[in-house]
Amino acid sequence: MSYEVTIEPTGDVIEVEDGQTLLQAALRQGVWLPFACGHGTCGTCKVQVLEGFVDHGEASTFALMEVERDEGKVLACCCHPESDLVIEADIDVDPDFLGYAVRDYNATVVDMTPLSPTILGIRLQLDDDMEFQAGQYINLYIPDVGSRAFSISNPPSQSNIIELHVRLVPDGKGTMWLHNELSVGDQIDVSGPYGQFFVRTSDSQDVIFIAGGSGLSSPESMIYDLLEKGDNRQIYLFQGARNIPELYHREKFEQLAQDNENFHYIPALSDEDCLGEWSGFKGYVNDAVKQHFNGKCSGHKAYMCGPPPMIDATITTLMQSRLFERDIHMERFLTAADGSSESSRSALFKRI
Repeated sequence: MSYEVTIEPTGDVIEVEDGQTLLQAALRQGVWLPFACGHGTCGTCKVQVLEGFVDHGEASTFALMEVERDEGKVLACCCHPESDLVIEADIDVDPDFLGYAVRDYNATVVDMTPLSPTILGIRLQLDDDMEFQAGQYINLYIPDVGSRAFSISNPPSQSNIIELHVRLVPDGKGTMWLHNELSVGDQIDVSGPYGQFFVRTSDSQDVIFIAGGSGLSSPESMIYDLLEKGDNRQIYLFQGARNIPELYHREKFEQLAQDNENFHYIPALSDEDCLGEWSGFKGYVNDAVKQHFNGKCSGHKAYMCGPPPMIDATITTLMQSRLFERDIHMERFLTAADGSSESSRSALFKRI
């Protein structure tokens, strides 16, 4: 059995099958609804039910308070319709967002390469082409664990290949299985693409990418996509790591900078124990940005991807350097544990 859901103010109509949430159905039919964590803890996907009946699902009482439930609000990522619905959503889709529908794929592992002491590169061959925007992510379905999200590191021109950078999370069941149990030749289920992290190609400002750890994956996809398309903006990549072994793909980006006059690579190391052998920037990646631009980042678009502490520090640096919210875009790298404890976004900003 399915139910029809009308989404205001756009007037889009979707069919929600048994077992699907509102969000799952919308994404698989090419209709974008705002969301972030995807499992009922952040409140980003909150919508108003105007007509009909729902099961709230596993929405946390922190993300969806009782008074909000009484007012008819639901979380699209958890909500299951119990009748036809009319809902109202705060939809503000960027004109550069292509809105590819989410699909299911079967993938074969064709390569596994250690990129650093903690990060594994996994290359998957899909059973069909996937259309995606550089910067988006996929969900992997891991046996006895469930789905886990990983950003795509290859450019969209490689439409039947998915490359991932998987950091080993201590006590993380999903990443431990991928590092220790997955093998070349294995098959694994994939769905995608997901996410609102992508380059605003209609904006002509020069571009700053800031990455920490395995957060390099999305910027790598974006940078290769821009260069493949002949984009002539100045493109900067600031890559942060603790030490030289964790600074993976360094040689690749150094070569890319030699081959492309408009691409600039600035790595930064923060672990004081290894800095004696390092001639590059010494310190945190946000400080490398501040030094390189002399504290003046206005006139650029900034894209950040990495762990929450890096993101938070970099937002502060960028705003002190005269870059404002409209020109700052980000993707926090959260573990499953992080998702359940993620604080609500600042009241000062709409997006960050």
